[in-house]
Amino acid sequence: MASTVGDFVLKRLAAWGVRRIYGYPGDGINGVIGAFGHKDTGIEFVQTRHEELAAFMACAHAKFSGEVGVCLATSGPGAIHLLNGLYDAKMDHQPVVAIVGQQSRMSLGGDYQQEVDLVSLFKDVAHDFVHMATTPEQVRHLIDRAMRIAIERRTVTCVILPNDVQDMKAVETPPHEHGTVHSGIGYTGHALAPRHEDLQRAAAVLNAGKKVAILVGAGALHATDAVIAVAERLGAGIAKALLGKAAVPDTLPYVTGAIGLLGTKASWDMMNECDTLLMVGSSFPYAEFLPKEGKARGVQIDIDARMLNIRYPMEVCLAGDSAATLEALLPLLDHQADRSWRQRIEGNVADWWQVLEARAMNDAHPVNPQRVFWELSPRLPDNVILTCDSGSCASWYARDLKIRPGMSASLSGGLATMGCALPYALAAKCVHPDRPVIAMLGDGAMQMLGVNALITLAQMWRQWADPRLVIMVLNNGDLNMVTWEQRITEGDAKLPASQDLPPFPYAAYAELLGLRGIRVNEPGQVAAAWEEALSSPVPTLLEMVTDPDVPPLPPHVSGKQAAHYLRALLRGDQEALGVVTSTIKEVWDGIFPGRKHS
Repeated sequence: MASTVGDFVLKRLAAWGVRRIYGYPGDGINGVIGAFGHKDTGIEFVQTRHEELAAFMACAHAKFSGEVGVCLATSGPGAIHLLNGLYDAKMDHQPVVAIVGQQSRMSLGGDYQQEVDLVSLFKDVAHDFVHMATTPEQVRHLIDRAMRIAIERRTVTCVILPNDVQDMKAVETPPHEHGTVHSGIGYTGHALAPRHEDLQRAAAVLNAGKKVAILVGAGALHATDAVIAVAERLGAGIAKALLGKAAVPDTLPYVTGAIGLLGTKASWDMMNECDTLLMVGSSFPYAEFLPKEGKARGVQIDIDARMLNIRYPMEVCLAGDSAATLEALLPLLDHQADRSWRQRIEGNVADWWQVLEARAMNDAHPVNPQRVFWELSPRLPDNVILTCDSGSCASWYARDLKIRPGMSASLSGGLATMGCALPYALAAKCVHPDRPVIAMLGDGAMQMLGVNALITLAQMWRQWADPRLVIMVLNNGDLNMVTWEQRITEGDAKLPASQDLPPFPYAAYAELLGLRGIRVNEPGQVAAAWEEALSSPVPTLLEMVTDPDVPPLPPHVSGKQAAHYLRALLRGDQEALGVVTSTIKEVWDGIFPGRKHS
């Protein structure tokens, strides 16, 4: 059988090191799908229940493997369904290649069935490289450039393949003539560390600081030791953007934890009191949680020079790899002998952990969602991979879980989309079948995509060396973060038609699929349920029936937010009594942690 373009696409991707493609079939991509069955390609095809899941899994594959994630879809609706997951990858700077089918070339421009202008459709999400093949001779350099640019720019690229081109005879070596392109496989990175004189300028700023605060993001995930060494030298505290949660362990007494709306008071205090800010591998967007402009001097490190100096006016910007740059910077830094700033940070951190424990143990109806995460924290397996969805669950994930060395964690950072936690977890198990994985999501995200993803989980799990995958669903019957945002930012009462969710038996549904299901509706059951799920030989869904009235309070409540909150309650919020009661408890614990309220 003659080799087709579809065969060649898989062969070329395999040569680039691709070992897994996430996707869903359809007639627009049949030529590539069929090639999986022609011979052993060395690439596994992972069928998802929806193309959006495929794109999420490709993004997570990149996050948890360091490799390029690849997803595949048919023309028209299949291609459209990829977009949300691809935007997740783009906004979190993950290398993902989308292979997308298209109608045959002769039909294009004829308003044909499922004909969508895919080049225009993908032009934003894959603007660094999106092209459609029109001849077999193109395909080699289209695949090569899509892979190379995705790696270099840490972004999404897209190759569109009309279905008639997929079935044509492959051209592995374009003719040696004018107008042809002869590309090759392989990627060589550029310089990792800035110039010595730039490092010296940065060191001068940092050495002059008496109260240095460090903010780390996803770009520092591989730079843990270097970040800690710099913090020790400068006597600095370390705050973490959400995507940088696993960059440094929370067991260090000077790690203040998350920053922002989902952040900690310790991080808030440190940013308001510091005189110098070192930002490493982060594009944290919320200026109100950084020092006021002019109050602190700034140094920023990022591998992407386009992301420098857009969040805070920095005095020195260093374009380079976080680990390599910090290691080169370290010998130029002075040891900060005065440890009073560090001691203040450590005291604030210790106080904050007491506040969180007190809040987690408050009574709720029926279960306090904070307790769900607080009880998990000491039970986390040593090499666990954590995935979290958007919503109020991200608040408790950000604050209550203590990350230890060797753990990995991620969520949708830049896009903050719902529906990512379970496909992230599935991809994590594909990449690391020997590691335990925990997915944390709300009932809104579970109803949106998670229920479908469970079907894939039920099909796949027996292939894994370690079957432990725990899906924890916060079942509060409410689109909870939306409800709280309506109250706090708009001053509107909860609108049941918008935010109430239909009941669904999550644990029972998992059992129906051959998985394990545990439903928890009493606070005393929470710890034991985690232990049972984490020791189960079968993937387990933990349905935690939680109280929607427990507020995910920001670390600092502005007067405007407080006024909006009061107005929302006065407008006849149906949960006003429970909300007020829970809020009073939270505020009390923030002032008097450990002292019981009546």
